[in-house]
Amino acid sequence: MNNIKTIIIKFFTTAMLLIFLSCSSKTPDIKTVDGKLRPCPQSPNCVSSESDDIKSRIEPFTFQGSPEKTWSVLKESIAAVGGNIQEEHDGYLRAIFTSKLFGFIDDVECRMFSAEGIIHIRSGSRTGYGDFGVNKKRVEDLRTLFKKNMKEK
Repeated sequence: MNNIKTIIIKFFTTAMLLIFLSCSSKTPDIKTVDGKLRPCPQSPNCVSSESDDIKSRIEPFTFQGSPEKTWSVLKESIAAVGGNIQEEHDGYLRAIFTSKLFGFIDDVECRMFSAEGIIHIRSGSRTGYGDFGVNKKRVEDLRTLFKKNMKEK
């Protein structure tokens, strides 16, 4: 009986800590660094197509055709995978994704380079150390949907 109480107390304490952390995350000061998306931290909870670190590096999205159509498809794809666009200007956008269980917030940023036909992307957790590969999976799911939607339009 004491083991069950201990397990329940530990679970409740952990859940409360996670809820507190998710509520205390602040919108990061979003700025580009030397014209690039913010670099990923050393923690394994971020991926970026502009990262020099192989552990956090992910390929940028590529496209052909109209930048306007591409941007529209990107925004639709982000919304379809659960993102909420918070900011958009001059070929840049920032969206947030909120986890269902504890309400953790991840930021996704995109920068379009029309002449090169690429969209750089960064997805990173606001809090915590690891993310169990969630950010990388999100970007790859978004890439798959983006490619599919580009073919259909």
